[in-house]
Amino acid sequence: MSRFTLSKTPLGGLMQVQRHPHADERGFLSRIFCSQDLEAAGWLGPIAQVNHTLTRRAGTVRGLHYQQSPHAETKLVSCLAGEVWDVAVDLRKGSPTFMHWHGVYLSADNAQALLIPRGFAHGFQAITSDAVMLYCHSEPFTPHAEAGVHVLDPVLSIRWPLPVADLSARDAAHPWVQSDFVGVPL
Repeated sequence: MSRFTLSKTPLGGLMQVQRHPHADERGFLSRIFCSQDLEAAGWLGPIAQVNHTLTRRAGTVRGLHYQQSPHAETKLVSCLAGEVWDVAVDLRKGSPTFMHWHGVYLSADNAQALLIPRGFAHGFQAITSDAVMLYCHSEPFTPHAEAGVHVLDPVLSIRWPLPVADLSARDAAHPWVQSDFVGVPL
């Protein structure tokens, strides 16, 4: 029996993952990752890295990050405490949804996750203070392959639910999309 329901989003390959916690009077068990169940959603290979973040202040935005080929990665992102608005942007060269974005609320209460394929930029905004995220990555972080897009880029026109606050120096320095940007090859 799968502990997940997988749902397509408007962006090809981007999948919403609904966890089905098993609960009783003691509490619950919630499976975060299962390669066998997530293969159908596009997860290929082992987990290469797991990251855990705490975002202290509501309104804070982290992102929009991606790794360039050949280090492009698939990510499974979950919110373990609080609530975030999670965003994925399709940067895949030639994709029919190129430069489109999709956002979903992830929270400890709704037990949802987002499976983000290679070629997408990812970011989130903390809706509550002390939002805790867990990321499973298919590739290890590779500093020379790191790239990003500015969260306030007018070409993307992402509608963040709260005023954008607390961008890191690195995220604030991400470039705007240039008119000659053709996407990331996979």
